[in-house]
Amino acid sequence: MSAKDQRQNQEPGLQGLAALTLEYEEDNRTLRIATVIAVVFHVVLAIVKFPEWSTKAAEATQNKPKIFVVQQPRFKPPEVQKQQEILKPRTVRVPIPDPTPDEPEPVRQYEPEEEIPETPVPPEAVFGDIGPPPAPEDEGPIRVGGQLKEPRKIKYVEPIYPEIARRARVAGTVILEVVVDRDGNPKSIKVLRGLSMGLTEAAIEAVKQWKWEPSTLNGKPVEVIVVVTVNFKLQ
Repeated sequence: MSAKDQRQNQEPGLQGLAALTLEYEEDNRTLRIATVIAVVFHVVLAIVKFPEWSTKAAEATQNKPKIFVVQQPRFKPPEVQKQQEILKPRTVRVPIPDPTPDEPEPVRQYEPEEEIPETPVPPEAVFGDIGPPPAPEDEGPIRVGGQLKEPRKIKYVEPIYPEIARRARVAGTVILEVVVDRDGNPKSIKVLRGLSMGLTEAAIEAVKQWKWEPSTLNGKPVEVIVVVTVNFKLQ
């Protein structure tokens, strides 16, 4: 084969190698461009989505239930103090010898107790319930109750309804504590519950004119304490 034929056979191989080189360079260029585009896309995506991801992460952290661990306190059992036993010294009784064993022992004589004579009971003595003791003359008033009954009212005066209280339509009950003397007249009056608009004063003025039967205790007149009520009703 001549040199010309050999050159013609080598030219197609060189052309193919050059074409492969060009294709390789184009593939590298395309890969670089694709890589740059992918990197830019991911960077833009991260910039756009980062605030949303941060918000979701914060919400997830806030919504996450908190877990508290409670440790039970451990109590030490009280120390039992050992009580030391105190040994008491034993007492030994030593018999005392009789200094005079030959002499007889003295005999003790007991004198009989004197009998106390019984006091005779007088015939006027009374046994049983004899009632309350008689009230002395200087004793204060006695509150009715028990054997001492409330005296009967023999005079009653109707209280005058004050006009100011009637116009204001004030009504109710006045409660008074009255000391009745031995003649049945009111001696002193104490207000236990009063009313306004002059009703208390009207009740006191009326009770001052009342009269009771004298109360007696053991046949003697006594001062007593009674509680009276005066009602004021609107008609």
